[in-house]
Amino acid sequence: MPDIDKKSSKLELESLTVGYHGVPLISDITLSLAKGEILTLIGPNGSGKSTILKSITRQLATIAGTVYIDGKNIHTLSGKEIATKMAVVLTQRVRPELMTCRELVAAGRYPYTGSFGLLTAHDKEVVERSLDRVHALDIADQDVTAISDGQRQRVLLARAICQEPEIIVLDEPTSFLDIRHKIELLGILSDMAKNNGITVVMSLHEIDLAERISDRIVCVKGDKIAAYGTPEEIFKDETVRALYGIESGTFNALLGSVELPAPAGDIRCFVAGGAGFGIPFYRALQKRGIAFAAGILPENDIDVAVARPLAGKLISTAPYMPVSEENVAEAKQMIDSVEFVIDCGCPAGEYNRSNSDLITYAREHGKKIITTLQELSGV
Repeated sequence: MPDIDKKSSKLELESLTVGYHGVPLISDITLSLAKGEILTLIGPNGSGKSTILKSITRQLATIAGTVYIDGKNIHTLSGKEIATKMAVVLTQRVRPELMTCRELVAAGRYPYTGSFGLLTAHDKEVVERSLDRVHALDIADQDVTAISDGQRQRVLLARAICQEPEIIVLDEPTSFLDIRHKIELLGILSDMAKNNGITVVMSLHEIDLAERISDRIVCVKGDKIAAYGTPEEIFKDETVRALYGIESGTFNALLGSVELPAPAGDIRCFVAGGAGFGIPFYRALQKRGIAFAAGILPENDIDVAVARPLAGKLISTAPYMPVSEENVAEAKQMIDSVEFVIDCGCPAGEYNRSNSDLITYAREHGKKIITTLQELSGV
């Protein structure tokens, strides 16, 4: 864990222990976030991600240690002071009665209004700007109980934005969103961090999205933080497998994707792929439980990232080098033993022309040639 520098950091957790009713769940959490950084908590369900977030936001009493905002212990700050510095979007579903989306968002201005809670012209402008930022102006006058879960999540984010916070804390903000709105929401958070200097702390289940948006990652498992570092340091197959207890299948750090276990049994087909053209076929074969061989692929080809965990046999060669006669002989021997061959349609160049020759070889030796995913259904 890095040393804490309270002068330059926006948020610090120092030797923090969190839990319920005085019983520790996770101990010795120490980390520091600067202005405009995004920290994401990942880990299995029930590992304690929400507990950490609730402790940071003072919704849950800490057992030991301290949370600092701008070098100040949060327990020395009033509720109003915290509300002007930190906004919170948690997973609990709000069900305000007889309140429109605009009115719910306007509630985010309460730290700035007077005793009567009256909105100024500036407050109203902030409300409209916040609704617009999450693309919710079209539902602003609808009752909150009448909108979808995904729309409600965007409205809650608008309420948080409306507070004009320095730190925003979110617990699984993408849970109820479709892929379009997941991307839009994370894009908003990224823009707020990079362009407005807002520090973002959140939990996510989608580790591929966490890898792309975060500056730092916290892996939560067991009674201590399992790992902490940059996405480049954390998102490795062995780290992700250990974190989630994955016993079969793989996590691909290059693609940010999870591959299911390779098909069992005898190899039934040979796939001549490359340049990403083979990936849809590898996954289709895996889905159908058809064991296959793949080749001839340069080790730096993107197809290798998926072929290696899924193929029963991978024939590969050194990058930017001509294919050897040994590779070709091995591939021909494999073609002789399989039921059919898949031509993925990868364009042929100087270094992969051998794959075109292999397709010709297969055809001349009476092998069935498949060129589309639809044809696989009849195999």
